[in-house]
Amino acid sequence: MLHWIQYIKGYVTIKVWGYSTERFLNLCGNHDILVWDIVNHGDYDTMNISVEGFFALKPLLKKTGTKAAVLKKYGLPFFVSKMQRRKIFVIGLVGCILFWIVTSGYIWNIKIEGNYALTEDVLMDYLEEQGVHAAMKKSSLQIEELEEGLREEYGQITWTSVQVEGTTLLIYIKENEMPEYDQSGQQGDGTGTDLVAVKSGTVSYIITRSGVPQVAPGDQVEKGEVLVSGAVPVYNEDATVRRYQFVQADADITLRYSESVSVEREILYEEKQYTGRQKSMPLVGFRDKEWNLGLGKIPYDTYDVSEEKSQLQLLDHLYLPIFYGRRTIQEYEIVQRKYTEAEMNDIMREEWDKIISTLEEKGVQIIEKNVTIKKNDDSWVLNVRMQLEEAAVWSVTTRTEQIQETEASETPAGE
Repeated sequence: MLHWIQYIKGYVTIKVWGYSTERFLNLCGNHDILVWDIVNHGDYDTMNISVEGFFALKPLLKKTGTKAAVLKKYGLPFFVSKMQRRKIFVIGLVGCILFWIVTSGYIWNIKIEGNYALTEDVLMDYLEEQGVHAAMKKSSLQIEELEEGLREEYGQITWTSVQVEGTTLLIYIKENEMPEYDQSGQQGDGTGTDLVAVKSGTVSYIITRSGVPQVAPGDQVEKGEVLVSGAVPVYNEDATVRRYQFVQADADITLRYSESVSVEREILYEEKQYTGRQKSMPLVGFRDKEWNLGLGKIPYDTYDVSEEKSQLQLLDHLYLPIFYGRRTIQEYEIVQRKYTEAEMNDIMREEWDKIISTLEEKGVQIIEKNVTIKKNDDSWVLNVRMQLEEAAVWSVTTRTEQIQETEASETPAGE
């Protein structure tokens, strides 16, 4: 606290030398003139003293035969005096502070986390439709309405949280693609689900845990055909269906099917060959506008443009609508080349690896395969015929409709 008081009032560091500096310090104490941080340097002493105390030293210096000189000045009075001589700097500083205050009232960056099935582009389009975008005022943002709107618009979103930190809008969401069921396995709205075939093929394996199986191993099925029904019949005593109890069909089902893939690659191809000529220039941007500094007319007919751009960030989540970076223009020429036989073999092997990788990512097993590579005059062709197995089923709302409950009629005895 004392330090801030000294800074506001202002103080100086002085050098004192002469006949009797000890007597000078004693007189300062007798006249209530505060000095601190006294350091003896042999022939002279240095110390700090307030501005008011410095101007009261003249009679003491004369009385003790000592001299004093100011070495450094500290505090608000000297800072204000210096700023008065630098009006342009002061105006710029005030302008920067005002700019910071004004821009901090806007959203300049939007981050979305927790989305998997919903892409960021889809969510950003929805936000744009709701008037939520970069450069909007924070005061215009309705957080609770935005959270509720996201849950209503997208059924797979079960939880949302919208926060504003600095000039960044943070949106956290949690997805759930599965429908909700009660503890009995029945869907909350009173309907059930069927398992249907996504592809045409042969049922190679089926184990049913919930629902009524409609097929058996070895059966041929078509795409869209019901494999396990979510409508479980409840029978009357005369074996007629009284009603259906709808449940979530659940089963492990594997379908086997055939698939052919053909990939053709031309032997001749075009390639960019960079000439080594390039131009690089800094760029700056404000909101959605950008300017190249010193570009002029591009002297190349064919060229690539690459850039590195960053947004001005003052604090962790405090972004400003100012961008900066560097843009590079590289000239190239189109040249025609021809793959060698070894290169074509490598390309075909990479294509086959891509096919296998894609199938493995989908959980598809390759049971049989027949791979051939045909070499033509101007191209190579990879032909693959495969026998595949996968759990190619999908859950949909049951197609069975509830029936009116009936009971077997009783015949009177003796008739």
